[in-house]
Amino acid sequence: MRVIHLSLADFRNYAEAEAAFAPGRNLVVGRNGQGKTNLVEAIAYFASLHSHRVSADAALIRAGMDTAVARMRVGVNDREALLELEFNRHAPNRARINRNAQRPRELMRWFSAIVFAPEDLMIVRGDPAGRRRFLDEALVARTPSLAGVLSDYDRVVRQRTALLKSARANRAGSAVNATLGVWDEQLTALGSRIMFERRALLGALSTPLQQAYHSLVEVDHEPRLILQETVAQALGGGPADVSRETGGVELDPRNGATEGGPAAGDAVDGDGASSSDVSRETLERDFRAALAAVRSQELERAVTLVGPHRDDVLFALNGLPVKGYASHGESWSFALSLRLAVAELLRHESPAGDPVMILDDVFAELDTERRARLMEAVDTYEQVIVTAAVEADVPRDREWHTIRIAAGTVVDPHEPGSFGPGGGHDAVDGAAVPRSGADDS
Repeated sequence: MRVIHLSLADFRNYAEAEAAFAPGRNLVVGRNGQGKTNLVEAIAYFASLHSHRVSADAALIRAGMDTAVARMRVGVNDREALLELEFNRHAPNRARINRNAQRPRELMRWFSAIVFAPEDLMIVRGDPAGRRRFLDEALVARTPSLAGVLSDYDRVVRQRTALLKSARANRAGSAVNATLGVWDEQLTALGSRIMFERRALLGALSTPLQQAYHSLVEVDHEPRLILQETVAQALGGGPADVSRETGGVELDPRNGATEGGPAAGDAVDGDGASSSDVSRETLERDFRAALAAVRSQELERAVTLVGPHRDDVLFALNGLPVKGYASHGESWSFALSLRLAVAELLRHESPAGDPVMILDDVFAELDTERRARLMEAVDTYEQVIVTAAVEADVPRDREWHTIRIAAGTVVDPHEPGSFGPGGGHDAVDGAAVPRSGADDS
């Protein structure tokens, strides 16, 4: 998979922009504050429907404007597709695929990208919300239909929590139990699906994570992923490995990669049971029991206390948590390894092949040795897009297709061939094959 051309109108600091990209290595270079990150932010948005920098889409629209447009031509094997996004300040965003109106969520079927950014350090050093976001982004990248499940789950949590707050305000705890039961059924059905998929994801990432970390540091620090589930904690389940105080599910690397690509490893809980023995039905039953166990606390605190919205994943090196114990360099290597592991998983599972690798100002954060090793790790992918303030930050022992940015202008677009308003390319010669696991509802 690769980006062929990007066209922007009123996006961030770009009034208009046209940029052509090449297969292989692409370097977007410009001084800080000129707009190079904005350019790759637009590309990455097509893969996840959110920015890796801000939570609200309104920030993506140029100041003083009500609408921004991003158009991107992508190639998959020998086919192409035209993806379009319209960002609206006062209305829902709109999307088109090959000039046909579609729900924005459908774009994720057609494009996949992995973004490496300085903010990634907070995945391992920050709060649990960042780690949950990492897990859920990887879930959607792997199976786009899960975007709907996650959205529905968030909606149910909000509505159930609103009911708990109303019950506390009106001192109607007993009267609200019947209504809570309705929300409990939806919460456990959706939540158990997310728990099941997260366990499968972490199991599948186990071996690629170890391989990626070793490729960056050439030392075996035994990187591990330990899922900490609030359902297990509420039921007093036995903890695993280094998460002894919290209750966790460790993803065992013993089931490594197969000839067809990375395979899901066994998840080991406190009793040594394998996640392959834990069905969604069992997870749903446990979730329901956990809700019953914390019901009085929920009514008192007016908060939904258990479920994947409060879970965490513990990252460990040499049997110790990365957060609080690892050095700056080890933390960076772990964060980069997480992204590389997800990319490797998508490479083997997606019919569209390699995701586009986007490295946004990452090389400036690394020493020379780690720069070289990271470049070696991503260089085998079909397309790599790197941003840098100075070219000296990027390994120069390779050829680069260079795009230069200055003051919100692409000053070196390399034959843009615009397909924006008034431009050509209205027809697409053959549509790219959408990725599997899409939500067709």
